[in-house]
Amino acid sequence: MFKKIAIAAAVVVVAFLVYAATRPDTFRVERAASIKAPPEKVFALINDLHSWTVWSPFEKKDPAMKRTISGAPNGKGAVYEWDGNKEIGKGRMEITQTVPPSRVWIRLDFVKPFEAHNDVEFTLTPQGDATKVTWAIHGPSPFLSKVVGIFCSMDKMIGKDFETGLANLKSIAEKEAAEGPLRQGYGGKPS
Repeated sequence: MFKKIAIAAAVVVVAFLVYAATRPDTFRVERAASIKAPPEKVFALINDLHSWTVWSPFEKKDPAMKRTISGAPNGKGAVYEWDGNKEIGKGRMEITQTVPPSRVWIRLDFVKPFEAHNDVEFTLTPQGDATKVTWAIHGPSPFLSKVVGIFCSMDKMIGKDFETGLANLKSIAEKEAAEGPLRQGYGGKPS
């Protein structure tokens, strides 16, 4: 009897691992929002990493995190490094390319709680008096990610954070569009 149970359990585990191996080798998560502000206003908030301290959803997950912003003041070469609690971990992002006022590409490297290397894209599309902002992340799905993804997809893990971030970005950009610039540089530094 025990032998039959062990064989059945082994078959289930092997079937599960085979199923995991057939999952896609890459992932992509994307969210979009319409912001009643010109693309230039929204672009400035994304392209200046100092601005992220007021709209990024990850800032509220660990207000005590250590952050360093270096490199170019904004745009290509701007670097944001963080070291925080177990929820946000440790990592680095660098703006690798921009096309004002429509695109920003970022290389995102996580060190903790796991190592991962992904690409982030912000696409801004004018729509009348508004701007459609699409925030996307994509990267490889190694085998362990495929196994975890069976129970909790990347979309479920970070999709809500992207929605929160876009809502924060919308609030700030729309207020700036209506009232003029609200900032003299975020994080105490000029933008």
